[in-house]
This record gives sequence, C-alpha cells and structure tokens, in this order.
Amino acid sequence: MKQVSPVPANPGELTDWFTQNLRRKLHQRGARLADDPASGSSNGDDGGLVLHPIDLSHLRGYRRKTRALYVAAIAELADTPDHPLKVGYPILIRTLSNLLILVSATADGPQADFVTMEQGFYTVHHNGDDDAFFQELANRLMPLAESHLIIDNEFHEDLPEELWNGDEHVEQIYRAGVKLEQMNLLPAPFPLEQFITEEDYRHVRRLFGIGKLSYGNLSSRKDATRYWMSASGVDKSHLRTVGKEVLLVTGYNPQTKAMVLSIPPGVEPNRVSVDAIEHYMIYRDHPGVGAILHIHAWIDGIPSTHVNYPCGTYELAKEVAELVRQQPDPTRAIVGLRNHGMTITGHSLDEIFSRIDGKVRRQVPMS
Repeated sequence: MKQVSPVPANPGELTDWFTQNLRRKLHQRGARLADDPASGSSNGDDGGLVLHPIDLSHLRGYRRKTRALYVAAIAELADTPDHPLKVGYPILIRTLSNLLILVSATADGPQADFVTMEQGFYTVHHNGDDDAFFQELANRLMPLAESHLIIDNEFHEDLPEELWNGDEHVEQIYRAGVKLEQMNLLPAPFPLEQFITEEDYRHVRRLFGIGKLSYGNLSSRKDATRYWMSASGVDKSHLRTVGKEVLLVTGYNPQTKAMVLSIPPGVEPNRVSVDAIEHYMIYRDHPGVGAILHIHAWIDGIPSTHVNYPCGTYELAKEVAELVRQQPDPTRAIVGLRNHGMTITGHSLDEIFSRIDGKVRRQVPMS
C-alpha cells in the first residue's frame, strides 16, 4: 500500500522524518552506517556512511577521523530550489561533505535534490509513495556505504636522476593540460579557503592532502609497470614539476591500500590524483594502452557505468576497467562514469585528443 507522508508543519520536522526513514531503509539494505553525528560520537573510524543533518543557520562540518568515512549532509529548504547546484554547492563545501541532499516539500510530497562534489545534481521525487521514495534514495547512497577509498600514497625518494626534470611523457602531459584549458574543460579549482574556516581548511589539508578541489586527470605510460600521472588539486593547465604537479606511479600496495610513487629526493610531494587506482587497473590489464584521459564532460552514445560509485574508490576503478575490457578495442575506448564524466584510453594523449576533438560537450548528463 502506498504511504503518503504529510507536508511538515514545523521547521526541522521534514529533516527528522527524512533522516529517520532513510536510516531505516539503509539499515535494511545492510549499509555500513556510522553513529548519528548528533550523538557526539562516531564508530566510523573504519569507514562507512554518516547521515549528517545540518542547520542552515549554523553550518557545521562533520569531523572525520579517517578519510574512509563518507558524509551525506541533509539540509531542509523552505522552498523547492530553482537552481539546486547554485544553492547547494557552497553548503556542500562548508560542511566538508561528500554529498549534499537538499530536502523540500512539494504538493506531491517531499523532493530530494542531490548535489555532488563533481558539481552535478539530480532529483529524486516522492510521487506519493514513501517506500518507493526511500528505496530509490537508498539505491543512490549504497555505493557510498559500500565503497573503499584508495587515496593513500607511499612515496619513495628513488626516482632516477635523469627523470627529475621529466621526459617526453611529462612533456606530453603538459601539452594535454594546455589543450584541456583551450577546450574549456578545466573547471577552476574550487577556492575551499574562501568557504570554510581556517581550522576546517587545515583539517582538509591534513586529512586529504589537498588545498583545492580540481577535476579531471591524465596519465601517460612510461613502461610496462610505471606511468606518469597528474597530481591532485593542482592547476591541470600547467603540469610541469615532477613530484609536485606530475608523479611517477610505480605500483599499488594491496596490504596498505596505497598507490606507490617514485619521487626525487628532498621534494615535499603532492598526492597523485584520486583516480590513480583506476588508471593502474587499466594499464595492468591492457599493455597496448599508452595514455588515459579523465574529464568531467560527455560524448553522446558512449557506454556508461550503472552504479554511481565515488571517484577514488576501488569499486569504481574495477567497474571502469571492466567496461574498458568489454569494448571492441580497449586501447582506444571511451566509457562514461555515471553522473561523473568520461575515461578515455588511447595510444598516446595526442592520439586521444585527435579522436575526441569536436565531439565533447561540457555538461555531464545526470540521472
């Protein structure tokens, strides 16, 4: 039987109803849920998902102890937003969340607008059925609850001296970054420090090792076991400095769940892009792949992943690598990442750009 929820009469009532029912549905699905942040404690040191109701009059971030914890912030709006991304993105940043759900009441029941870190949004409508509504919401959140983030790095100061200033692959990555800027495919790094407190900014840098949010990444194979890749949170239009803007990935350590990197001695390195595990899997499985480009853009008609796993997770990397494997020519594949962007393989970055020129549209379809 359809269960139609009433329109809430008081501020906060919709948030409470929404959070309680969503938590109940996620528990039924077996999600790894950390304690309610309102209790003042968390059992999320080993990962999992936190539902974090927030007060818009006093925005407060959830203080993670581990980067393996995913936070879905929930904010109640008095009116349905005309521009969810414009309204929600600053809230997402200021609350240090992985995902924001804007909840509002409509004549047909509650509406949930999801705002993502990739500057996208999509809507889940109630349509007069509580159970179907929360089932769909759980479908959207289960990938967060089930994912395992692979963003730790192991740095070894063993890069051969002849590579301290790069090589032809680093030069190719530099040219590709310039090309992305010319194609207007490089969203400016988001100025975190302008939206969060100085204390929270230090917390983000300490926990995630980034000072800004920057989207897209690119890599070029060095040899059978190594590849150069862009760093996280840097200006992709100027990828020059080895260890800072471009890093040499030499492997993946499954015991520590960390990417292994070779850097020059005496360099304080940036982390490699969060998608390094995805590139690692593709290069490992397909010796003919010479370069990989990941952009937050779209080409119509491409195959796409079905599950909206977060970037930087083992699960997303595995799904993308499998989708590449299914293509007629895995060394020249273009695959979509649902609600996210595209991963493109090629023989070189120059060859990739020759194939996609004139076909790319900036707006990623959200569903």
